[in-house]
Amino acid sequence: MNSKYTLLVCDGASCKTTHKANLAAGFKKVIAEKKLGEFVSVVKTGCFGICGQGPIVKVLPDDLLYVSVKQTDIEEIVEEHIKNGNVVKRLLYTDPFTQEPVEKQKGKKIYQKQFRIALRNCGLINPEDITEYIAVRGYEALASVLADKTPIEVVELMKKSKLRGRGGGGFPTGLKWEFTAKQPGNEKYVICNADEGDPGAFMDRSVLEGDPHSVLEAMAIAGYAIGASQGYIYVRAEYPLAIHRLNIAMEQAREYGFLGKNIFSSGFDFDIDIRLGAGAFVCGEETALIHSMEGQRGEPTKKPPFPSVSGFRKKPTSVNNVETFANIPAIVLNGADWFASIGTENSKGTKVFALAGKINNIGLVEVPMGTTLREIIYDIGGGMVNNKEFKAVQSGGPSGGVIPKEHLDTPIDYESLKQIGSMMGSGGLIVLDEDDDIVQLAKFYLDFTQDESCGKCTPCRIGTKRMYEILDRLTKLEGSPDDLDILEDLAVNIKNSALCGLGQSAPNPVLSTMEYFKDEYEAYAYRKVKHTYSIITDKCIGCTKCARVCPVECISGSVKVPHVIDESLCIACGACYTACPVNAIEKP
Repeated sequence: MNSKYTLLVCDGASCKTTHKANLAAGFKKVIAEKKLGEFVSVVKTGCFGICGQGPIVKVLPDDLLYVSVKQTDIEEIVEEHIKNGNVVKRLLYTDPFTQEPVEKQKGKKIYQKQFRIALRNCGLINPEDITEYIAVRGYEALASVLADKTPIEVVELMKKSKLRGRGGGGFPTGLKWEFTAKQPGNEKYVICNADEGDPGAFMDRSVLEGDPHSVLEAMAIAGYAIGASQGYIYVRAEYPLAIHRLNIAMEQAREYGFLGKNIFSSGFDFDIDIRLGAGAFVCGEETALIHSMEGQRGEPTKKPPFPSVSGFRKKPTSVNNVETFANIPAIVLNGADWFASIGTENSKGTKVFALAGKINNIGLVEVPMGTTLREIIYDIGGGMVNNKEFKAVQSGGPSGGVIPKEHLDTPIDYESLKQIGSMMGSGGLIVLDEDDDIVQLAKFYLDFTQDESCGKCTPCRIGTKRMYEILDRLTKLEGSPDDLDILEDLAVNIKNSALCGLGQSAPNPVLSTMEYFKDEYEAYAYRKVKHTYSIITDKCIGCTKCARVCPVECISGSVKVPHVIDESLCIACGACYTACPVNAIEKP
């Protein structure tokens, strides 16, 4: 062997759960058995981004990614690549355009148009080792502001950078800090909103799993800027790995003196605790989140007063989400002008998106604001699965809207998305192809939002339920053309009268889909849609996946025996069609 290798093994939640693979331990075991320890180091890291092809192993210095790695592949990788210098080509990432294996990571289109700031350390360092974070200039930003800047100067730095909140609304971070800093009193709080509730979204989770110290450091900087000595991370209890790594990171930070009393001998005290959320979508709204932290029911309150004036325990509180915080150390180290040079006039920096749906490269991407949807879906996302026709992309989760193909060249920024009836949201992008049913999609999101409504205000509590009932009636072919007018009027009224952002944005999926795909609603209203799916028996392998996802339990059959659909019960939701691995189900 002529060189020393480093194996970066993805240890994020998606890779850990795929095949239940503890690859890092497996590699260490095989390397020890072959007595190659002095030539190879194994480092577990966070997410590399191409989550749909995990588990992933990166080999340095060869800049090579192996994908879909199993325990049974470890011996071959160590023997062939590490010991003999031969690339294991069958495990290489395959370019969806050329269908050719790509050896160098830099040769993959999924990375070429990305610019990682929030995700800069994910897939690079061991998230459970503070020394690795320090090695990439970790806690240097905190040290520099405590040594060289007043709290007001830190606020001005954030204002000059024009960083906007990445949680959905896009409110300027510097202004939020300034409002909180100007409030009287010594008891103030910093809260990190990690209550990521959008279906298909996993951006915040990946940052917390892959680079938790960046969030802790940023919260301490925020605490210094606004005059707070205590921070809280409100995180979903469904994120056990993120919580585990946050606890490790906080313990290490206290041990090194980066949290606690008299940080860097500056006289500044700041510590952080975790508060677990029970998974209520409405608690992503900052006032509902604060009530939940206080042990109350997670319900929003009308603003003003804003949390910057009266928040946690009625004290001035600054609430920012995970991705917003992840940008802050980089801004301090590189300067406000550097950050403001990235993106568009009114949307600076980058945005992390979770790509999901009918796209080849499922996973996390981070791109400069202003990147077009076409670039994200085709250049980075690798295009549509099975070369199907692109139909639309759902942006912003249950609060957003669909963007059809005529807007593929829309730049991704706050204002542009708003103009076409969608929103940035937290960053979920669910890609739809020609086979997807738009009305069923709208029904899915209404089912979600009406179920997640806290029930405090009538427009959201009752209105979303009535909207869902209309959609349910239409998709069962029991509706009428009059339902379309009622549905649209109801959506507009809820949007204008609901108490909080959840209720006000709940009608968005219906309003945007009705604007761009009215013909599909009319097909249901005039009962021109084929009502059922049917099993093609000569292809069915009896895997039971269709039966397991059917919401009305209309599919029957045993393991390895062709299944059948009871057409009298089928609601044509398409769940079985999507789940079938062998295309054994005929689309209506």
